[in-house]
Amino acid sequence: MKISTDEVTKIAHLARLEIGASQKEKMAEQLSHILQYIDKLKDVDVEGVKLFSDAAFMNNVLREDELKVSPGPNVTLANAPQRDEDFYIVPRIVK
Repeated sequence: MKISTDEVTKIAHLARLEIGASQKEKMAEQLSHILQYIDKLKDVDVEGVKLFSDAAFMNNVLREDELKVSPGPNVTLANAPQRDEDFYIVPRIVK
């Protein structure tokens, strides 16, 4: 698949990149080579090859939940820069 400089311009705009005219030509050539290489994968014979997707069937290795007593607000808020009784005070970010 051949990539044109116009397509490179569109891709650069979407990626919020500024590239010069000489870079656009080089980028179009490089992207074309990459797509040609990927296109070769269509010709690979994969008949009889076992799918490798063991990661999808892994079991979660999470710990069991344990019921513990809360240490309370005095401990959990001990290092808070500012607090109001049992609550953190944080800077306002929405006006």
